[in-house]
Amino acid sequence: MKTSQRILDKKFMQLAFNKAFEHLGSTKENPSVGCVVVKNNTVISSGKTSLNGRPHAETNALNKKKNFNGSTIYVTLEPCAHHGLTPPCIHIIKKKNVKKVYYSIPDPDKRTFNKAKQLLSQSNIKVNIGIMKIDSLNFYKSYILLKDKQKLPYTDVKIAISKDYFSVNKKAKWITNNYSRLQGHLLRSRYDCILSTYKTVNKDNSILNCRINGMHHFSPKRVIIDKDFKLKKNLKLFKTSKTIPTYIITASHDKKKENFLKSKNVKIIKLKTENNSLPYKKILRELKIRGFSRILCESGADTSSELLKLKLVNNLYVFMSQTKLGKNGKNSFKKQIKDLKMSKKHKIKINLFGDEFYKIRIK
Repeated sequence: MKTSQRILDKKFMQLAFNKAFEHLGSTKENPSVGCVVVKNNTVISSGKTSLNGRPHAETNALNKKKNFNGSTIYVTLEPCAHHGLTPPCIHIIKKKNVKKVYYSIPDPDKRTFNKAKQLLSQSNIKVNIGIMKIDSLNFYKSYILLKDKQKLPYTDVKIAISKDYFSVNKKAKWITNNYSRLQGHLLRSRYDCILSTYKTVNKDNSILNCRINGMHHFSPKRVIIDKDFKLKKNLKLFKTSKTIPTYIITASHDKKKENFLKSKNVKIIKLKTENNSLPYKKILRELKIRGFSRILCESGADTSSELLKLKLVNNLYVFMSQTKLGKNGKNSFKKQIKDLKMSKKHKIKINLFGDEFYKIRIK
């Protein structure tokens, strides 16, 4: 393959990943896939997995009134080859007379894994696998973990701290600036589940949704750990629980409080305690069973520290204010930051108009 064509192939695959990223975290149990259709080295159509997972990207890209004869499609993940709730994507690829199919990695779903190449080749469609393979493995890590029964789900942690590493301001609700908070809302939109605790929600009266204009429908489902049903009844969380799916993980059997939660359309997940607490591994395993593949924990220093200690975190997102809190600070996160000792290649730093945003890859 000529170098110039390799460059073009990578360019078109990158465009497909850009499409996939738009719905990352909002496609339920299905992966967010991007598809770009090219003819004469020109993009003539594109598509992504629809919100809630269906239709798939290939269908959205090819189900248009255009001449796709002899075209090439670039797909971020192997096209599905099995009958599920929708027909296999390879059917529409064949029907539209696509000539070449490029995809980055095989689909780990056993119903489809490595079947597309064989079935498409039988129809004289050329198949190429492996463009941007490393990028794809990173992008689909949460989906790959979901399909591996032995693994816990992809879990990231977000925390806001002051310049002197405190996660609580005794005299104000916020530590970071408005730009950091907007970035935090955008971050939420990339996950299908926000995990928090009753202490955090009671203290902040958190809604835990995506409050960016035009992006409310990207708000993830909310899961609150509340072992003894200590959530207050007048929370904003309950005022929005009929529109945003909300779950409470508990060990309590208080029927009166159960009835209250059910009246607010809150789903209750009951787990047994170990050493008088709800184990995080058991919580994450239960969430995976329920189809959650991308979990973002927002719950302050204590929970974040415990998840890091148990090695359950994939990425740590740190929003750091440039203001020191001193005696007004509480719940230091300094030791956890220092203990990470991450090299520069594992850390991304962005300036947010005064605040600093760090993405630290843990595993």
